[in-house]
Amino acid sequence: MGRLVPAVTRALDILELFLDGDGTLSAPEIVRRLQLPRTTVHELVTTLVARSYLTPVPSAPGRYRLGVRSYQLGSRYAEQLDLAAEGQQVARLVAETCDETVHVAILEHTDVIYIAKVDSTHAVRMVSAAGRRLPAHCTSVGKMLLASLPEVELAARIPDDAQLTAMTPNSITDPAALRTELTDIRERGTAIESRESNPDVSCVAAPVRDRSGRVVAALSISVPMIRWSEERRTELSRLAAKGAADLSERLGYRGV
Repeated sequence: MGRLVPAVTRALDILELFLDGDGTLSAPEIVRRLQLPRTTVHELVTTLVARSYLTPVPSAPGRYRLGVRSYQLGSRYAEQLDLAAEGQQVARLVAETCDETVHVAILEHTDVIYIAKVDSTHAVRMVSAAGRRLPAHCTSVGKMLLASLPEVELAARIPDDAQLTAMTPNSITDPAALRTELTDIRERGTAIESRESNPDVSCVAAPVRDRSGRVVAALSISVPMIRWSEERRTELSRLAAKGAADLSERLGYRGV
């Protein structure tokens, strides 16, 4: 591996400073935060401005913000992201940690579609497949995704008189009861499904966000009831949330 070029490293250090705060900086602030010589910062900033990676702030003389070239590079990166491929990689990492079946799913009207899946190595495990479609209200990923919808959109997809399919005796079939659970999910930040799509399996799920902060998928961990407990649920909820956060970061989400 070749050596790092100091000038390029310093230029990138400057650009990365703009990821924090209000997104604007002055040359003296850059000097102070990076502990670089003033002349070096001036030359680097001048070069970055000339190449449109930085641009002066018209309303604040002496301050800079990210330029159009930075936006173009970020947009091109985002275009190359593949939710299914990234989801498969993260699901594998999560499954290696907990040795349970991990899914990533998206919402299509009132169903979920699994776009990534990694199996547990246990002999007793959930059996499913990528591409499978299930009623959203019967799954933890689906309830997580429904809970993320604006109220108007949720009402359009699941009106008060909707007939909700029961996959097991534990499935929620009353829209009012579903809305109550979705409220709890929003407050908790994770979703739980207890034998609602499979009488022998429970699941936990967390939301996956894109770079704009919009929920575009959910990541779940499915556990046979023989390995399910409140302690295990708490542990896996944390792991699902971390996995979903990792996938969100890969999609460009930087948090609030």
